Amino acid sequence: MKNISKHFYLIEMIVNQTHVTYFIIKGISEAPELQVPIFLLVLIIYIITLCGNMTIFVLVCLDHHLHTPMYFFLANLSIVNMSSSTVTLHRILVNFITQDNTVGILALMMQCYFFGSLSGIELFILTAMGFDRYVAICKPLNYQMVMNFRTCSVLASFCWLLGFLQVIPYPILIANISCYSSNEINHFCCDIAPIIEIACSDVSVLNTLTFIQGIIMFTITPFCLTLISYLFIIIAILKMRSNSGRRKAFYTCSSHLTVIVLLYLTLILQYPIPSNGLGPTKFFSLFSVAIVPMLNPFLYSLRNKDMKSAFRKRV
Repeated sequence: MKNISKHFYLIEMIVNQTHVTYFIIKGISEAPELQVPIFLLVLIIYIITLCGNMTIFVLVCLDHHLHTPMYFFLANLSIVNMSSSTVTLHRILVNFITQDNTVGILALMMQCYFFGSLSGIELFILTAMGFDRYVAICKPLNYQMVMNFRTCSVLASFCWLLGFLQVIPYPILIANISCYSSNEINHFCCDIAPIIEIACSDVSVLNTLTFIQGIIMFTITPFCLTLISYLFIIIAILKMRSNSGRRKAFYTCSSHLTVIVLLYLTLILQYPIPSNGLGPTKFFSLFSVAIVPMLNPFLYSLRNKDMKSAFRKRV
């Protein structure tokens, strides 16, 4: 009966060309026995992400020793991590508590917008952090002059504005999709790719925009800029004569470089792989939106003397 009703729904949508009023988020897995473990795991990840990133943000704001460009961008990254986790993971938690996995078209467009914009902002801020490390290692004598408060503020503002502005066309184009082959979204949150998969009207403009902005502007461009920064950093480190200087320079970049590798690796592996059920795409997507934001506070604080010192003062 369930399959028959799906076929009738498909026929009705194709014939009448009507707008869908709601969608069904299939979630991470549809297996009943996995719902409670998934809920508990996501809840723990969400709480750790919020607590860890909020701790970093508060410490950076309160401790004047942390009022440096590196920690300024780290505080911005913490805000992005908390926001992106709330936008994506709350859907899994709400669906389990309410036992209602439906979402309206307006809520779908809003989540797509904030999910896309926050993902872009995260990559832009990481790029700015790479530039900061480049100046600190390659131009140490000019660091204070180049990375002053005005420069940091302009870079951070540019990251936020560019992230929010570039995603504006997406909800508009989604609202203009007239026909869907199904109202079930095979994902745990509202993303552009699974929506395009179920659209049966012309989405060529949306596909082109996704390629230009989602891949070129939001992924390849930040990656290339970060790569260029690290190429200069590696050259500068290799030119250092003392081993202690090399270790210190590499140590200052290790946390940022680890986050960069984890995030871009999951992005590379995420999209080319077809998703079926709890497939690789869902796994890598969950890793990028949940695990990486959770790991950031640990990567930036556990091996950071300034952060640990600031934490001990406030405890």
